[in-house]
Parts: sequence; structure tokens; C-alpha cells
Amino acid sequence: MNIDQLEDFLDDSGIIFLSYCGILTQNLISNMTDALEKETAMNNVSLSVSTNIFTIFVELSQNMMNYSKNTANSEDSFNPKGIVLVGYNEQNNSYYILSRNIVSIKDKSKILPKLENIKPMSRDEIKQEYRKLRRSGRDKHECGAGIGFLEIAKRCNAFDFKFNPLEDDKYQFSFQANINNK
Repeated sequence: MNIDQLEDFLDDSGIIFLSYCGILTQNLISNMTDALEKETAMNNVSLSVSTNIFTIFVELSQNMMNYSKNTANSEDSFNPKGIVLVGYNEQNNSYYILSRNIVSIKDKSKILPKLENIKPMSRDEIKQEYRKLRRSGRDKHECGAGIGFLEIAKRCNAFDFKFNPLEDDKYQFSFQANINNK
């Protein structure tokens, strides 16, 4: 595929804001957030929707930095690599943030129960659980895979996730958050 075909594919897919595949660093996330800010301003995205996009993007990027593993190496072999896409779905008049990275079976066992717990919650239950966790200090930025997913759930209208098994007890973790355009 040449670069023109790739650009056409991304445009046709609604990936108009950001697409990235590779190693993630804090500096890169900060720069991509700046680029997202410019893109949302140019596309006249409301402040509340753009803030939700930024927050979800940062949370998913942080998760990829904290949990990404190599596909062929040991359980503890860290590789902060992932794919993140931010785009707009014209049919649904909504924005989406997609991420995908490789996680260990140990990390999957940490992440999956928390996501399964959050998924059926109402918006009020999510906010209540978020406040409870914030006050307790549990799962606070220590790779606890909890409060960040609650933050995402608070800010999106829907989310979905899946774990596809790979070799050597690794999983491809895919996550999608959708934000309705108000």
C-alpha cells in the first residue's frame, strides 16, 4: 500500500484526527494531545466533547504505556507499543477512540474483571464508584487498571473491549470508546 492509498483509507474510515502505531512515551502522548487539540478546534468540536476525547485518549495511551508487552518474550518483557486511532463516524454523529496493544495473561486477569464490572453500570453508578475510588486512593495510577477505566466510562457514551489470545500467554487487547457529538 502506498501512502496515498493509506491516506484515502484513513479518510474513508473517518480517521480524521489522529492515527498512530508504535512506541509510546509520555512526551509523544503530550505532543499528540496538542495535535488533537488543534484538530478538534479546526473541526469546531465543542469544548465538552473535545475534553472527553483528550481525556480518553490520554487514559488509553497511559494504559498502553503501562501494560504493553512483547509478543515473543517473557511475562515481564515490557514494550510500550500500541495503536491508537481517533476519528469521527458520520453515520452515528459520534467520535471514537480506538486502542490496541499486547498484554500478558497476568494483566488481562487484572483488567478484565474491572471492565466487566464497569460495563453494565449506569452513568450514576460509574460516577459513584469513581468518587469512592478517588476517596479511597485505591487503584490510583499504580497500574491498577481501575480508576482510569472509570474515568473513560464517565466521559464516553459507550465502550467495548476484547482480548484475542496470542502465543505465549499474551493477548491482543482492543478497546473502543464512543462519544456522541452534542
